[in-house]
Formats: sequence, structure tokens, C-alpha cells
Amino acid sequence: MTEASFIRQAGFQPTPDFLPHSMLRAIAAAKKKNDRIDAGKIADCLRCDFLPECHMSSTEIRDRRRILRYRNLVIKQMVQMKNRVSGLLMESGVSYDKQRLHKMGYFTELFSTNEEISDSIRPLLRLGREHIERAQRLDRGLISSLEQDPMLSERLRRLQTIPGVGPITALTWALEIGDYTRFKSVKEAISYCGLCSAERSSADKIMRTPISKQRNKHIQSVLVEAAKMAPRYSHELALLREKEIQRGNKNRATLAVARKMVAYMLAVERKQQDFVPAENLVAKAVDRVGGGITPAVLPHHRTDRSVSGGSCLLGRT
Repeated sequence: MTEASFIRQAGFQPTPDFLPHSMLRAIAAAKKKNDRIDAGKIADCLRCDFLPECHMSSTEIRDRRRILRYRNLVIKQMVQMKNRVSGLLMESGVSYDKQRLHKMGYFTELFSTNEEISDSIRPLLRLGREHIERAQRLDRGLISSLEQDPMLSERLRRLQTIPGVGPITALTWALEIGDYTRFKSVKEAISYCGLCSAERSSADKIMRTPISKQRNKHIQSVLVEAAKMAPRYSHELALLREKEIQRGNKNRATLAVARKMVAYMLAVERKQQDFVPAENLVAKAVDRVGGGITPAVLPHHRTDRSVSGGSCLLGRT
């Protein structure tokens, strides 16, 4: 998106859609190349609709997204340092509790009382611990600044009403997706998040390829990690995961849960309402009627506001 920034600095307003770099590689790799030939090729491709457009987020979203991606870099470096500290202790033959090693109280106690730690690695361990603590403080500060942003606070609050969606998942969705109205359907949002594979069919033969690399890798990784934890907080997602596992592939089950979470978040964004599980609405309906109706005889609760076939509903709070 560097070109768009230069266009704005020059005093012009770029269009919301911009040509991706990947579509211009053929022009850049040509043997004979000058401005006139390049302009002619671009004009021909544009006239034939061979240049698909890619969305360009607003400046406000890009500025906040830069902070979130910087936070991801900080977390990556912190994990590397934790692994390095663990490696130093293992190389020296020091016995320690893996689950508690990076907790402040345990590390301080281990560092001061364990005689197996040699003097040669003590300075390295001290520097590693300081780096980890500094990264943790920076992480808390960056997340807090984004959560308290007036532009994002209400949107984040609604997204976090979905089971399994925490602050990081909500922030990643809001800043990586940006304008959710650009997706005409849930399938387009799922494809953008890289949660589906391409299909190659010939006659009666259909073959599914691995997940495409043409996706937003930042939101894909966050959604996959969230999908591993979400079934613990949602009965609907747990049933979906169990159903997919019975087919014999845990990774496909995780992707199915992630796709359902995308459908939930997109529905929350479109309706501008808090997420309400279907069982909660059914229970309220039973209480109103008087307790004589079971959820199995309430098909009318699957309204047009249901998410993915009525497995969950959106209601006003």
C-alpha cells in the first residue's frame, strides 16, 4: 500500500481498491520494457478486466493495524527468548518445572537457590529474564492502548460476546478485516481468512487442494489458534468439532470451527448486536410459555437472523 500513501501525499485521493503487486509480475519480467509498453499492457489488461482489484483499508485502520503487527513481533521475540532460557538450563543439566519456569516468583527462587546453575550462564539467564519482562510490559501497553481506542472499543466489546473470541482475536479481526461490508457473503470472508481449499474438478472427478497461500496470514493464524480453544466455551462449536473428528481428521475439525467463528463474527458485525447462543433464546422462550415446550418443537426460532442455518441467533441486549 506504499503507492497509496504517496498518492495521498501528492494531494490526490486514491480509490478504495488498488492493484495488487502480484498481478504486475508479468510486466516486470518482460524482456523489452519501457514506460510506453508497460502503459499499453496495463491498459489492455484493464480493458479486458484481467486486473482484479484488492481492498485498501483506511489510514486509521492501517495505523492501528501497524501497532498490532508490531505487538506480534514482540510476542515472537519473547517466545524465542523463553526457549533460549529453557535451552540454557537444559544444556547445563539444571532440573526445573517446565510449567512454572517463566513465572516471576518461580524463576527468582530457582535463580537464587538452585546450586546446579553455573556462574557462566547466570548473566545470560538474567539478561534473558529482563528481556522477557520488558516484552510482557510492552505487550500489555500495546493491547491496552488498542482496547481503549474510541474507534475500536464498542466493536471489540460486541465481538468478545462470541464464545472463544478474546481480546487478541477481536483486535485481529477488526484491524485485519477493516471494512466488513466488502464481503458479500460468508464464503468470501472465509476465503480471505484462508480457511478453505481450492477445488479442481474434471468431469465427475473432484479434487480438493491444500489451503491456498493467497490469504491474510495474520488473521488465519489467530483464527486457527482460537478455534482450538473455542469448543471449550461453546456447546455448538464442541458439537461441530466432534462431528468433524468422527470423519477422521482433527485439522479439518479445527478449520470447520474457525469457519463457524468467521460466520459468527461477520453476523455480529452486520447486525451490530451482541452474540446470543441459540440455547439461551430457546430457554427464554420456554420460560415465557410456561415451561411446557421443549427446544425440539421450536423451529420458528430459526429466523433470518440466525448464523449459519440457525445454530446460533443474534438478539438485542
